[in-house]
Amino acid sequence: MATEYSFDVVSQYDAQELTNALDQARREVATRFDFKGTDPTLERRETSIVIEASTEDRARAVLQVLIEKAARRGLPAKLFKAGEPRTVGRGRGQIEVALNAGISDDLARSLVKKARGVSPRVQVRVQGDQLRVTSREKDALQAVIRVLR
Repeated sequence: MATEYSFDVVSQYDAQELTNALDQARREVATRFDFKGTDPTLERRETSIVIEASTEDRARAVLQVLIEKAARRGLPAKLFKAGEPRTVGRGRGQIEVALNAGISDDLARSLVKKARGVSPRVQVRVQGDQLRVTSREKDALQAVIRVLR
């Protein structure tokens, strides 16, 4: 009886590490001299982070601090998809940063095409926001892994 091997392709992040990175960024911007008087805030929502400061430039600087702290905690910079800075009440700058988690439908389709192009013996199924690649041959799976990286 032949066994089937599989692996999953996912795009997730460690929520606790993100919380720690946000806390570290809040502490740093509260104590740094160049942020004095800018009253920066970092607010986490379901799938995004809202950064607000006295100007758009200061909001961009807070975003840079957040990305640096996240990188030190092992979170990739690709996790943060920053929107355009905008001016809100009293001339304050605000940036909404979306968190890239999960695999979108377009990306899933392109990954399925790549995987099937490598070996016709692999089966790829989309399961929500992840992909499952199965095959009876380990070599075919390893070739798909190399291509997807």
